[in-house]
Amino acid sequence: MSVSTSQPVPMVEVWRGDFLESMHLGHAVICNDSGQILRSWGDPNAVIYPRSSAKMIQALPLLTSGAAAKFGLNSEHLALACASHSGAAIHTHRVKAWLDHLGLGESDFRCGPQDPSDVTEHERLIRAHEKPCQIHNNCSGKHSGFLTLAQHMGAGPEYIDIGHPVQQACLSAFEEVTGEESPGYGIDGCSAPNFATSLAGFAKAMAWFASASDRSDRQSDAAVNLVSSMAKHPDLVAGEGRACTELMRAMNGRAVIKTGAEAVFAAIIPEKRIGIALKIADGATRASECAIATILVSLGVLDAQHPATRKFMNAPIYSRLGLECGIIRPAADFL
Repeated sequence: MSVSTSQPVPMVEVWRGDFLESMHLGHAVICNDSGQILRSWGDPNAVIYPRSSAKMIQALPLLTSGAAAKFGLNSEHLALACASHSGAAIHTHRVKAWLDHLGLGESDFRCGPQDPSDVTEHERLIRAHEKPCQIHNNCSGKHSGFLTLAQHMGAGPEYIDIGHPVQQACLSAFEEVTGEESPGYGIDGCSAPNFATSLAGFAKAMAWFASASDRSDRQSDAAVNLVSSMAKHPDLVAGEGRACTELMRAMNGRAVIKTGAEAVFAAIIPEKRIGIALKIADGATRASECAIATILVSLGVLDAQHPATRKFMNAPIYSRLGLECGIIRPAADFL
């Protein structure tokens, strides 16, 4: 039963001892391959920035243009194109090799430097007295895809400009799969445009990805390739300890999920031909991770008792001494 309202609804509770300490509200939509909303919470028409959860859509022109085939990109490249990676060696070494293959360097990126969230690489940089570079940026795989497409198009180096052919190709793909004209865009943390859409439109796009194997057009073939690449390389999509990587591993390829900044999550479930879009109103990642895990468990594609699930859904909170003192769990009326 859907809970439809113009306001976000309770999704995640944070308890400490016997008392409810915090509550996170949000919106979510489950959509099928015909574009029908199967279930919703909050406002399915809420307009959001999908942020990094839309990287699969942004990667579509890389394949449909013929650029991926021309440059011999494999499933690892495609997983990285959809990734918000941790900046670990397994990510940065592959991105560097990708740039080398293009005859380009780190200075050709327009994503900006970022301190890696991977602890090993972060500490290595400190010991080596090195500063993080643009290859460490969590979006450097996506930007490698942008550069590949720009080279294929013979377009200029400022590939993040809204009028650049790369971004116009991304906009065209975005509006096609959401079935909506985007009302506008914002600049993402990696400096690239991020196109807005309704939550329902974004869920419809994820369902389109989920049912892509039923079709044989070029765009759908590209979608199948991207989804299978993410499922094959969950370690490249995020990183060790991250929700996307751990939950995809726990589902053994049954679903592909992707987080975005400000507590957005998307899920693609091919076996059910459905897509999920979720947004936590206050932007709290702990809540979006718990909420998406809860929905995936309810759909039967994720085991509630899997150790990975328990890190994000019904997750214990510990004191600094290691005492269990609380829990992050689904709101009582969420499902």
